Amino acid sequence: MLTNEQLKEIREHLENAKNPVFFYDNDPDGMCSFVLLQRFLGRGKGVIIKSMPGLDKSYFKKVEEFKADYVFVLDKPVINQDFIDLVDGANIPLVVIDHHNVPKPKTKYYYNTFYESGKTEPVSYLCYKITGRKEDEWIVLIGCITDSYVPDFLARFKEERPELIDFNYKTAFDILYNTKFGKIAMIVSFGIKDSTTNVVAMSRFLIQANDANDILEENVKTKIFLKRYEEINKKYQVILKKSEEHITKEMVFFTYSGDLSINQYVSNELFYRHPDKVIVTIYTKGNIANLSLRWRGDIRTATVNAIKDIEGASGCGHEHATGARMPADKLQEFKEKLLKEIDKIKSKKS
Repeated sequence: MLTNEQLKEIREHLENAKNPVFFYDNDPDGMCSFVLLQRFLGRGKGVIIKSMPGLDKSYFKKVEEFKADYVFVLDKPVINQDFIDLVDGANIPLVVIDHHNVPKPKTKYYYNTFYESGKTEPVSYLCYKITGRKEDEWIVLIGCITDSYVPDFLARFKEERPELIDFNYKTAFDILYNTKFGKIAMIVSFGIKDSTTNVVAMSRFLIQANDANDILEENVKTKIFLKRYEEINKKYQVILKKSEEHITKEMVFFTYSGDLSINQYVSNELFYRHPDKVIVTIYTKGNIANLSLRWRGDIRTATVNAIKDIEGASGCGHEHATGARMPADKLQEFKEKLLKEIDKIKSKKS
């Protein structure tokens, strides 16, 4: 967790910002973080970051377009130095709130819970601690459970809203895959996998919504992302079923392609179903492969070591959940190296 002093500093930054721009990662934790801060502050623009792997200098045009006096970056592990230099050169404060185990970028206002406590609470949870708005807990919870985190208010929330969570959970994914609230979280998750225009529309809806049930109510404002959920869920179930055919004694190593990349969600559910396996799901487009990896061991270390000598490969993330990107023709080489790294980690523990 961030320190109380850091939380206070971030609140002061928010209050000083008259026309901020919020850059956020393209997942539920990133979007919910932006929504929480916008609901708290009541001003500013949001920009979803779809570039991989980092926030690059091309996004600075949004800073100029909005005439921003403050820049906030939420839940983005990699921030390119060229972007930082442009923001600094314009004499605009840059505030980064993150939770990944990555090298610190060279910027003054950097807040990362991993460096404070060694823990990786979702950025949406950090934003909740900044804003302190109980009425926004349902938004926080969407960010948290999709990031496999059980927040400290969940037991109370379950008591207060039994119609949303009617499952005796042990993990965040128990809620995600077995409850009405989990469906709400998946609607938001799949809604992010849409055009920027529709993602902006959904974020505006969340900023104005009063309750989680508003997401399920079909009307003019919700029909676009509810339809998107139905479309993606059909494809998701097909991909998930195919991935089950690639289970071996030790791992799931599954490659797919097409017009939709939903790696994070496929790997999460596979890991939930098969917690004893190493999960590697790979979306390929041309000769580019985007990987999502899960393991109850230190998959981050195994991944970083495995890609070390693979030209054009990059990767980062959390101890049990990480991502990577590499040329598709390097996948077999990566698989062999990954298995060796996993064996090394296992042998150290035995």
